Amino acid sequence: MRPSSHLLAPGFLARSLDEFKRFARIAYTQESLRTATTPYHLLDFTNPDTITMCKTMSDADMGGFSKVALDQIPATATEPAHMRFHGNISIDLPPNRPQIQRTGYAAWRNKDRGPTIFGKSLWDVDPYLYLALRVKSDGRKYFVNVQTESIEYTDIHQHRLYAQRPGEWETLLINWSDFVRTNYGQVVEPQNEMMTQKVRTLGIGLTDRVPGPFDLCISSMWATNQVEDGDTHRRDR
Repeated sequence: MRPSSHLLAPGFLARSLDEFKRFARIAYTQESLRTATTPYHLLDFTNPDTITMCKTMSDADMGGFSKVALDQIPATATEPAHMRFHGNISIDLPPNRPQIQRTGYAAWRNKDRGPTIFGKSLWDVDPYLYLALRVKSDGRKYFVNVQTESIEYTDIHQHRLYAQRPGEWETLLINWSDFVRTNYGQVVEPQNEMMTQKVRTLGIGLTDRVPGPFDLCISSMWATNQVEDGDTHRRDR
């Protein structure tokens, strides 16, 4: 029996090797038996390849007029390499489409990752308390979105991105347990605990419906148990 061609593709082998290295590190350090101390990097936008694994969404997908783009910005003497999520929000309704009653949103998330030799590519962040984000915000009302392998495929767990110093780089921490389960933008019950063992996608959306430009820079996103000093801001419920 010969393996299918996609199982021999370079991406499949690289993902499998990365997973093997991670499992080996956990076994060697015995992190599964104690509190994890090593940060678990999820999306690192200092690597220019990461942006190619992300996609954008906006009301333009259904005829609206909002604009959204993702740009890779190289490092400078004062800023890290990062991804720039930017565009313009419009609340104008598309003509001749009376079924569209609401516009004015833009978002991005990582694409579903390909399989590995260990199975479907999912992030297991269960050993960690926080999602950490290194960002520079314009102060608008962004939400962090998390999708898991939940029973309802369209469920999204959300939490407000509370920037403390708009216009400056800062590290924000969000407790995984503080995310709220939503479906098609509405809070739903019951508020089941998020399946942190099977995280599928991460992303950020802007849904404040305030017309005008927006600009959010993201350097990296990772899972951690560490609350660092300095410009780190923890958001507790």
